[in-house]
Amino acid sequence: MRYISTRDCTASPARFTDILLGGLAPDGGLYVPEEYPRLAEADLARLRGVLNEEGYAALAAEILKLFIDDIPEADIEAIAARAYRYPVFDDEQIVPVSALEEDLYIGHLSQGPTAAFKDMAMQLLGELFEYELGRRDRPLNILGATSGDTGSSAEYAMRGRRRVSVFMLTPAGRMTPFQQAQMFGLDDDNIVNMALNGVFDDCQDVVKAISADADFKRKYHIGAVNSINWARLMAQVVYYVSCWLRVTERNDQKVSFSVPTGNFGDICAGHVARQMGVPIDRLIVATNENDVLDEFFRTGRYRVRSSEETRETSSPSMDISRASNFERFVFDLLGRDAVRIRDLFGTRVKEGGFDLGGEEAFALVAERYGFASGASSHADRVREIEDLHRRLGVLVDPHTADGLVVARRWRREVQGPIVCLETALPVKFADTIREATGTEPPVPERFAGIMDAPRRVLSVSRSVEEVKDVIARHVEREGRPNS
Repeated sequence: MRYISTRDCTASPARFTDILLGGLAPDGGLYVPEEYPRLAEADLARLRGVLNEEGYAALAAEILKLFIDDIPEADIEAIAARAYRYPVFDDEQIVPVSALEEDLYIGHLSQGPTAAFKDMAMQLLGELFEYELGRRDRPLNILGATSGDTGSSAEYAMRGRRRVSVFMLTPAGRMTPFQQAQMFGLDDDNIVNMALNGVFDDCQDVVKAISADADFKRKYHIGAVNSINWARLMAQVVYYVSCWLRVTERNDQKVSFSVPTGNFGDICAGHVARQMGVPIDRLIVATNENDVLDEFFRTGRYRVRSSEETRETSSPSMDISRASNFERFVFDLLGRDAVRIRDLFGTRVKEGGFDLGGEEAFALVAERYGFASGASSHADRVREIEDLHRRLGVLVDPHTADGLVVARRWRREVQGPIVCLETALPVKFADTIREATGTEPPVPERFAGIMDAPRRVLSVSRSVEEVKDVIARHVEREGRPNS
């Protein structure tokens, strides 16, 4: 298995462990496999046996082997076993699935150490980074941006690791108090939090600008844990397979997934799983009031909003108007035309977006790739949370509520059941839960006292140079190798 850039298919293909540590391609594109591995019915039947008899970690190892050929298979199995184990995840199934109503399920992705779906990828990345950095005897300085849960999941996965430092940008004042406490309460020397005066997209712009500076990136060993890192998506493919296996009995039975998403990473993994041959009918994109992706899948128009136009909502992890992973899907949609991708995402997105609505390629979206979409409002999500709590005694977070709201609109249009992928536990969004139910969300025992810890966070502007300076000073102060 080799990997190519969405913006230059002619460059020499890269190996997995090289793109693992690098994040973005040198040309600013995103790495994708030269071709997706295929899973036939016999392969799916074998994976069903693996999950049932050996568990989630063994299933993960089998899927990872399809994407990685430069790590020995025995080491992949050991890495997966360390990443996906109880009690790091507080359910032995790792990703349990529960029936909500007839043909409507929740895939529980929040059993990990930070109670968010991001743990599913980050715990694996932590193990992969430590393994590969140990083989190369070198450091890695992770630079990322978060609108909510990516930051805490990355920091909990990397804290205390000897060769890794984490520099995480957050939009100042745009996360819930619980999310801020999870991140800013950490006092590990290898964790640096920065609150940027802007929105998530501004944070992501700084990350991309620094990642595109080849000299700085090489000198300070800059890597990525945002979903621009292919390994994140690779890890997420596993739970699509796992959820599909748990709600089906036949190896040709179709399932749809409703996925709350703003950055297109979570649902892009579903696109990969579907391309691999997992029998997925529809991939339902669920957005909040920041409906850039919903607009695209309805009209073909990708209209990027400014920071000022990006609305602050009660499902804040989706308050995003430039979806970083979207480039990977459009690359497939347009027949892997790297020249066009370079124009669309390297030029036209900066000018406000692009419109594929009049093109034959866009007409193939629903037919070939199975996408559907919808948007949810604050009133929608509050109503959904209240209704589930009152009728069924089930409590969901606002993002998962968005996914359920949109899933209900598509129930009569899909084949088979719909699995809504959970985003986080309700405790992270207490204000909205109180509004919807009049009660406080339960606090898992592992988070007792988290709100009382002192905060460690730097305030920064939108200046790329200022963030570079923070990184350089930390690396030099800590005495980590940087050349």
